[in-house]
Amino acid sequence: MPHTLNRQITLARRPDGIPEADDFAWSKVPVPEPADGEVLIQNLYLSLDAAIRSWMKPDCTYFPPIPIGAPVRSTALGRVVKSRNPAHKEGDYVVAYACSAWQDYSVIGADGILHTVQPSPDFPLHYHLSIFSAMGLTPYFGMLDIGQPKPGETALISAAAGAVGSIAGQIAKIKGCRVVGIAGSDEKCRMLVDELGFDAAFNYKGKNTEQLSRDIAELCPKGVDIFFDNVGGEILDAALLNLAMFARIAFCGAIGDYTKSGPIPGPYNYWQILARCATVRGFLTLYYQDQFPAAIAEMKGWVDSGQLKFSEDISVGLDSTIPAFAKLFTGANTGKLLVKLTDEDL
Repeated sequence: MPHTLNRQITLARRPDGIPEADDFAWSKVPVPEPADGEVLIQNLYLSLDAAIRSWMKPDCTYFPPIPIGAPVRSTALGRVVKSRNPAHKEGDYVVAYACSAWQDYSVIGADGILHTVQPSPDFPLHYHLSIFSAMGLTPYFGMLDIGQPKPGETALISAAAGAVGSIAGQIAKIKGCRVVGIAGSDEKCRMLVDELGFDAAFNYKGKNTEQLSRDIAELCPKGVDIFFDNVGGEILDAALLNLAMFARIAFCGAIGDYTKSGPIPGPYNYWQILARCATVRGFLTLYYQDQFPAAIAEMKGWVDSGQLKFSEDISVGLDSTIPAFAKLFTGANTGKLLVKLTDEDL
């Protein structure tokens, strides 16, 4: 093990809006020793996900809130450096799903979700933290299990230029859907159509619910059969006004609300779910763990054939984590956000 001190980024206070540098603190502590049933991993890559912002709130629902003064929880790709768990041996590469942190080393207990991954000559190891991790698996299960796309249907994707949304739209396209994306700039909309094969896209910036609804109606004249919702808020309300009969809504996230405090209003057009006999279902990718290998194998085939394209936005060094994380909420990133903590080419 190359170091005896563990650098950490801890949560100093609950952020108000987009997280800023003062919301965090730095510390150096001794590298911890694993107890029985635990493993110590050296973090090699950190995954920066919008969900982390929701974990910083005091009322996070599906995971306990990150305590003030604790390292910021994260998913990470790491190497086992010490193990007291027979399921993992020293030298194993692992993905720690939402149980690692913004630090050099993490101890993962028996209750942590730790998947061993193997290096492959076909793709870099860090793909297990991007396309073959939550970035790809979330839209895979959300679109296929909840969206249930059929040829000729219309799929509408919010935050379509983001890492998850762009994959969701491409999967719908692979399954024969007409795909419409919603993004935050004209440039991103052009990218969705020209590079990723979306049928149409529009810019949501500066528009109210009525204007958004008109844009959706124009580009989805037969109604929206599948709405893959990453945003919530006014975009969700506009989509609800344009549902086709028996539409399916995959509730993936609400990044539009993560930086807000206090009660979140709406959706005001919730009654459309009744009027259109629609189905809304939220989902967490971790509940599909037993299906991960089959999903990764299918996605690898799509990547190899050129049907599925993706990009990564990789920052280098633990000190780049905070400014990189803010990109998620300003739209400045150009793909899946990762932080590389190693000099190795993985």
